[in-house]
This record gives sequence, C-alpha cells and structure tokens, in this order.
Amino acid sequence: MADGLTTVQSSFAAKETMDRLEAAVKAKSLTVFARVDHAAGAAEVGLQLRPTELLIFGNARGGTPLMQADQVAGIDLPLKALVYQDAAGKVWLAYYNPDWIAQRYGLGADVSATVQALAKALDALAKAAAKSN
Repeated sequence: MADGLTTVQSSFAAKETMDRLEAAVKAKSLTVFARVDHAAGAAEVGLQLRPTELLIFGNARGGTPLMQADQVAGIDLPLKALVYQDAAGKVWLAYYNPDWIAQRYGLGADVSATVQALAKALDALAKAAAKSN
C-alpha cells in the first residue's frame, strides 16, 4: 500500500459503495467536483478494468487552511476517494489520510485542528459508504 493511504473493506458492491459515498458527501453539504469511472474509460478504448471509480469532493473551508500553510498542498486537494474491486472480488474504499497530507507538506500546528476535523470526517464518510449498520 502507498504511504498515507487508508483502506476500508466494503460490505457492498463497488457501484453501491460509490453511490453511498457520494450520497454521504452530499448529505454533509460538501461539493462533489467529479465522479470518474476509470473502468468505463478503459472500456471506451477496448481495455478491461475491474470496477474502479474516483470521487473528488470537498469544500473551501476545509482545504483552504492547508493551502494557506503551503499552497502546493493544493495538488492533493480537493479530497479524493477511490472505490475499487480487487482480483479476489473484494471491494475497497481508499483515501489519503489528511494527517499524511499535513506531514507530506510539513504543515504546522496552526492547521492541526483542521487536519483532525478532515480526518474525522473522512473516516465517518468511509464508514457510511462501506459498512452495513
């Protein structure tokens, strides 16, 4: 696994997991900037790819403080989550932990409360999308 990547196994199929994630993001009044279906893109050029979708989402209140601390952090913002099915048929939801993003750019204590809030929100969104009650 890549450094800083958090993965959560889903109890649902890939499309349902992504649908649940998108609904949870919108329920928190976050902006969905894009939903990218990598498998559909692969199919368009005659290639096969197991279900793989990326959701790009966030809001300026959460991301701007990180970019104010180091503008280059914007390369990792807005937040992204990937839902994919592995070769064994298991479905996963993956995202970069905001703590890792902060460490990557050497962001200081002045954004730690924002980073912790983002981490807590992402954890809750992942659980809402991937776990049955």
